[in-house]
Amino acid sequence: MKINNPLKRYTITMVMILLLINKAQASEKANFIIIFTDDQGYGDLSCYGSTTINTPHLDRMAKEGRKFTSFKVPSAICTPSRAALMTGSYPKRVSLYQHVLLPHSKTGLNPKEYTIANHLKSQGYKTACIGKWHLGHHPETLPRQHGFDYYYGIPFSNDMNQVGYGARPPASEFDALWKDPESTLTRWKTPLVENETVIELPVDQRTITRRYTDKAIDFIKENKDEPFFVYLPHSMPHVPLYVPDDIYDADLERAYPTVIEHIDAEVGRLMDTIRELDLDQNTYVIYTSDNGPASYHNEHGGSAGPLTGAKGSTYEGGHRVPCIMWAPGHITPDTQCNQLLSTMDLLPTIAGLIGTELPKNNKIDGLDASTLILDHTTTTPRKELLYYSRMGHLEGIRKGKWKLLLKIPGELAKRKVINEKYQPEVLLFDLSQDIAETTNLASQNPEIVKELSLLMKELDTEIEQNMRPAWIQHQ
Repeated sequence: MKINNPLKRYTITMVMILLLINKAQASEKANFIIIFTDDQGYGDLSCYGSTTINTPHLDRMAKEGRKFTSFKVPSAICTPSRAALMTGSYPKRVSLYQHVLLPHSKTGLNPKEYTIANHLKSQGYKTACIGKWHLGHHPETLPRQHGFDYYYGIPFSNDMNQVGYGARPPASEFDALWKDPESTLTRWKTPLVENETVIELPVDQRTITRRYTDKAIDFIKENKDEPFFVYLPHSMPHVPLYVPDDIYDADLERAYPTVIEHIDAEVGRLMDTIRELDLDQNTYVIYTSDNGPASYHNEHGGSAGPLTGAKGSTYEGGHRVPCIMWAPGHITPDTQCNQLLSTMDLLPTIAGLIGTELPKNNKIDGLDASTLILDHTTTTPRKELLYYSRMGHLEGIRKGKWKLLLKIPGELAKRKVINEKYQPEVLLFDLSQDIAETTNLASQNPEIVKELSLLMKELDTEIEQNMRPAWIQHQ
């Protein structure tokens, strides 16, 4: 159609130019994928020293990207750790710091909190959460209330039954459950949710890792011409352990390695998709875990490698997790970072990587480490980190090479309120020389103990005074 009006022709031309500019700018925005496993230990990848688990795809990620050896979560248990990742805040600041949410819980992450998804969505990104959420299963607290366009996954841990279906099987049955893959349908009533609707009850956990990957690949293909953010929190290797029938191994000693190797294979499938779509030069992939291994589950749990402690512990085995970042053209390949970083730093770091600022109305504890990500020769902005127990009690701090733990004794650690008269066990470690935390240097360094004790209490007091409320269901 010929347009004779010069003004109209000019206007249409300018509109088309602007559309092309916007499309070009959108294509220049980096994509982000965060793969977040559940209860995977520091020593559970071959690139982190495992001799029993083979992870070639993650090893390749590390070879082509950067491996982090001092990457921490601020709480060594599911719900608090996920709250920290999403909001860039200590779990206590957002009032989700005392243990985990359960199917009968009436609380969740407050929709007023500002998440990674909120920020990227505000910048024109398409956003999806595919996997375990565990920040509230009520419609008001599910992912689409927190900046995600799409959700597909299990709303809480895979060993939690939908309300009304009774108690979950005891841990003593885990061997029998692995021996009977059909138990995913007969012994559990864990729901699979799409957006806000339960679409499968019980979810077939044998295929869930593969189906998460399928959904992630579909989302990436649908949005390859726009910037996207995929948050992929796998349900595994949290117990109960299941894998597809085609890779199942009845050997109990192979239960956990088979699950991790299956996750690795699915990561490989996702990475192949990114490469095939020519998105590899414009995509950041971050692989990490929510806390240390549930090693107390024997062959159904993982390994913290050289570290002491496990899931729920304030020793390094609970808080130090594997982390690999991959972004060809942005991250120097085959490099290792031994500097302190935390999952809380991912929100401001992602904002920094795309040249944006976060809103100032909600204070967060994360720090922008984008300069360190892009240049491994620079210094981390994180100088200290607090360690909270599984019940939310402050137990320690790391500053520089020093880590102080004021361990709460025995049964007191399980209580939500602790008598102020208790006497903590004082432990001081030099993590630059002793990541296994074998040598207590507290008696030789009383001034450092005093300095760190005052600092941890000062930081915790500020957080406590500025806590923001969680969402609460009102009858």
